[in-house]
Amino acid sequence: MTYEMIIDVGREGERIALLKDKKLVELHQEKSDSGNFLVGEIYLGTVKKIMPGLNAAFVDVGHEKDAFLHYHDLGPYIKSWLKITKDSMNGKRKDGDLSQFDLEPETVKTGKINQILKRNQQILVQIAKEPISSKGPRLTTEISIAGRYFILVPFYDTVNVSKKVSTFDERKRLKNLGNSLKTPKLGLICRTAAEQKGGQDLHQDILELQKKWNDIFLKLPSASPRDRVHGEAQKSFTILRDLLSYDFTNITVNQKMLYEDMKSHLSNIDKKLVKVLKYYSGKEDIFSHYSIDKQIQSSFGKTVSCPGGSYLIIEHTEALHSIDVNSGSKQARSSNQEENALATNLDAAKEIARQLRLRDMGGIVVIDFIDLRTPNFKRQLFNTLRDAMEDDKAKHTILPMSKFGLIQITRQRVRPEMSIKTAEKCPTCSGTGSIVSSVMIVDNIEKHLDHLFATAPYKQITIITNPYLAAYLLKGVPSMRMKWYFKYKKWVNVKSDIKYGMLAYSFFDKNNELIDIDIP
Repeated sequence: MTYEMIIDVGREGERIALLKDKKLVELHQEKSDSGNFLVGEIYLGTVKKIMPGLNAAFVDVGHEKDAFLHYHDLGPYIKSWLKITKDSMNGKRKDGDLSQFDLEPETVKTGKINQILKRNQQILVQIAKEPISSKGPRLTTEISIAGRYFILVPFYDTVNVSKKVSTFDERKRLKNLGNSLKTPKLGLICRTAAEQKGGQDLHQDILELQKKWNDIFLKLPSASPRDRVHGEAQKSFTILRDLLSYDFTNITVNQKMLYEDMKSHLSNIDKKLVKVLKYYSGKEDIFSHYSIDKQIQSSFGKTVSCPGGSYLIIEHTEALHSIDVNSGSKQARSSNQEENALATNLDAAKEIARQLRLRDMGGIVVIDFIDLRTPNFKRQLFNTLRDAMEDDKAKHTILPMSKFGLIQITRQRVRPEMSIKTAEKCPTCSGTGSIVSSVMIVDNIEKHLDHLFATAPYKQITIITNPYLAAYLLKGVPSMRMKWYFKYKKWVNVKSDIKYGMLAYSFFDKNNELIDIDIP
């Protein structure tokens, strides 16, 4: 399997595509305007409301809606967090050294939030879920800082290893190495990417995490409420860090500044990755060059085709997502109806796993597969879907097929679902369902020309329109263009463009700049 990352930086922000064997499996977007709240960022917030009935608080972190903080997300060391934050903002603490810090008593799971927090209190919080729909971000005060190989967890004094590191010897090696490198009261969680990595790489990652931890306390004394005190400068850096366990063959970016930043960033992480980093300077749009736009158009929408000929109907409701599997019109692969249904379901299962990851669908997903009666076939389908979702980093649970032929999935939801409209507004009627009478189109063009030549000293005007209308304007002797020359004593160029609707047209001056048509 080969992985590629394509980063498109435009006026509206960043678009980041992850390709697996040339096929789009993840798509991320970050708008250039302010107000983006990404999972993992740490803010200095202000408690606005205490809700004893919900055992929760609403915290102002700068979003238009106050963020939600439940008592269960405070963590056992919330009192220590409040103390260290207050000391830092009062100038009593200037670094993150916890060796001499006395931990406050741990909170109990059955406590009440109004016993811990009070209104207008300043508190250090981390984004646990991005704003979704009309809701603000969800917060946690059990703060952690993620690196490539480790996650730093303050106030804990242990080293834990990811369950995905399977061998006992490797788990023991990583745990011993972490214990030898950690500092007091700064716990570590060893990520799967650390497996088989050398001690120098792991040590470097821990040093970078400890630097990020200290940077928070350098910023806090001068920080104001709503300020971000920790977070990646670019979303692409965050995504790249989380995906570095993949073996990339190509990382391509179309902006020189970001290319240089990423080059510097990657050289500190893994010099091998600098070799696969490329700068794209072509004239064609980078997503079009790598056929990503085409994949986006075919992968989003209500109906999605599967490679085997079947297709999916994907619908969304407030409570859940439903996916219906249909066999399509492809010829049967076998004379056995049950085997045909299994083959269709297996194709659909692989595409469904890709769709869940691509659209970042979270919550409850109900899949209506084609009915299967054979227990072995049901088990095979379940195993195929489970294996196809193995690469999905979002936490998920898959239930076996029910007696109604349904498979239910719950998938972690930490950011808004990726939703892209694939249907375009009709360029001819602009979505109204009505168009200008075809017999009037030439009269309208001539009316515009009368106005343009009368009000501005245009020496040359170019009309760009649909090939059919362009052919009509150029046909015959004399053609409409020749008649205009005799009338205006100026030449009017006519060019065709397949992108234009049947009766659409635009005017351009000799510098190929669009002329705004404004007729009184």
